[in-house]
Amino acid sequence: MTMDEKPFLDSMETRLFSRGLGPLLKLVRGEGIYVWDEAGNRYIDGSSGPICVNIGYGVREVWGAAVKQFEKLPFAHSFHHSVEVVVKCAEKLAEFTPPSLTRVFFCCGGSEATESAAKMARQYHLERGERSRYKVIARWQSYHGNTLGALSMSGNIQRRRLYIPMLLDFPHIPPAYCYRCWFGKTPESCDLECAWALETAIKAVGLEYVSAFIAEPVVGATLGTVPAPEDYFKIIREICDRYGVLFIADEVMTGFGRTGRRFALEHYGVEPDIMAVAKGLSSGYIPLGAAVASEKVYEAFNKPFFHGHTYAGHPVACAVGLAVMEYIERHNLVERAAEMGRHLLRRLQDLYDYGIVGDVRGLGLFAGIEFVADRESKKPFPPEKRIHQRVYEACLRNGLLIYPGSGTVDGVRGDHIQVAPPLIVSHGEVDGIVDRLYKSIGEVERELRG
Repeated sequence: MTMDEKPFLDSMETRLFSRGLGPLLKLVRGEGIYVWDEAGNRYIDGSSGPICVNIGYGVREVWGAAVKQFEKLPFAHSFHHSVEVVVKCAEKLAEFTPPSLTRVFFCCGGSEATESAAKMARQYHLERGERSRYKVIARWQSYHGNTLGALSMSGNIQRRRLYIPMLLDFPHIPPAYCYRCWFGKTPESCDLECAWALETAIKAVGLEYVSAFIAEPVVGATLGTVPAPEDYFKIIREICDRYGVLFIADEVMTGFGRTGRRFALEHYGVEPDIMAVAKGLSSGYIPLGAAVASEKVYEAFNKPFFHGHTYAGHPVACAVGLAVMEYIERHNLVERAAEMGRHLLRRLQDLYDYGIVGDVRGLGLFAGIEFVADRESKKPFPPEKRIHQRVYEACLRNGLLIYPGSGTVDGVRGDHIQVAPPLIVSHGEVDGIVDRLYKSIGEVERELRG
């Protein structure tokens, strides 16, 4: 069956204000790691949606928890009221996160979580009498969300470009991107200049103005799954402590077992002051996010946190989040992600059979493949070739969903995809994902080589 024969919804013929200009695949059902379109075609969800559906589709316990809370109390305004399930979800989340993180502020998604963390850091310094501290230092080629505050922190050049006049003037430093080191170093010659760049930026901006530093432990959508070098975050933690700057970890994409640990920063032996979480917290079943703060941050507050949303701490959303975390624990999905991740990364090495595959990288069940026109020079394809989209479409024809991205090199050039199936995936299903991906990349390479 060709792409044209599959059931697609033309976004120009509906009332939707669509996020994309092209036709949208009409999905009707999901179970386990699979989704179906309305013609009955089955696809492996090889990216858990946008790295979101960690426990897979159709988990009855989650559905049951939501229905139970709908029947008891579907909504309560968290500014005025307390609901038992919200308190329990916060307690479970505090248990789930690193030991120093003890206080949970709920919101509705990742962009709200990072923006809440930035505002929390600002008020933290205000409460301590450091009124000039407000700037958040971030990294180029990062992504922290689409709201204006979160986008100001983000270093995703494509997403920023249209809205630059509306963004805050937040500083950015180079990413920890070993495949294309911004300092021209190799792993053998690396002295982690990318980490020490934070100290330079703090001094350049002025210590009295810097509130926080935010980073993804494994850079997701913008760079295509790039883990930081081993000692990178130890240096970051040291610099933040030295200058009284709060460290915000953006674990929206990497949390809840995705990398083979509960949170990716655990691989580096470091704890942040504030952690932003979402996606895997509810496994995509309902919108839910949170900013989780340390006791040090919480104790600085002598006034209420001047921030919040109507749906913050939504009882049904928190019932779902609690059920998801309990499901992850009950089924040992963190340990499973570590085991299946090793198998996935081993199998993905087969993709080097194709010359357009420049780099395969990842951590746990979180992998990225970067495409190049020439492997030796790492030269990217021209953007108009749309390699990431062509690989996505080939995978779709072969019954596999992956997460494509572009602008990998400099915000304009570069193509990558991300492979991150639900944590419930089996050895055989990992093999099926890689086999379909292998076939799809082969089709694109043959098409390019004529």
